[in-house]
Amino acid sequence: QRGLRAGSENLSGIAGFGAAAHVLSNADGERARIAHLRDHFETALKAAIPETVIFGEGAPRLCSTSGFAVPGLTSETALIGLDLDGVMMSSGSTCSSGKVAVSHVLAAMGVEESLAACALRASFGWSSTMDDVHAAIHSLVKLHERVRAREAA
Repeated sequence: QRGLRAGSENLSGIAGFGAAAHVLSNADGERARIAHLRDHFETALKAAIPETVIFGEGAPRLCSTSGFAVPGLTSETALIGLDLDGVMMSSGSTCSSGKVAVSHVLAAMGVEESLAACALRASFGWSSTMDDVHAAIHSLVKLHERVRAREAA
């Protein structure tokens, strides 16, 4: 070996690097797929519940999240109902997990406190499907109808 130490190639490292390169080469397609899910979610939700507010709508934002509020449907009530339907959402940003106060970001955006109390966040990722989007919309519409019925009574 002419004074050099012989060794084995790091096959698992080489395979891992190749897999990572393959994933990155398809990243734009995955981002587009996730953005399509988010956009479809927002469009369908606003069609079903026209008073829905999409925070940051029309502004450059992450393709994988939707911050929104359905006026009159508090985030606490929504999260319980969504959970019972097997739909996972959040009522705030990941950096505010566990906090009960209204989002300081929404306050800085000028969102009224009553609407900010209804704020929800839907996140989409590699495992998200159109069926997930439809399930979330169905659950939100059902919750909204319950709130409307209570208000009318």
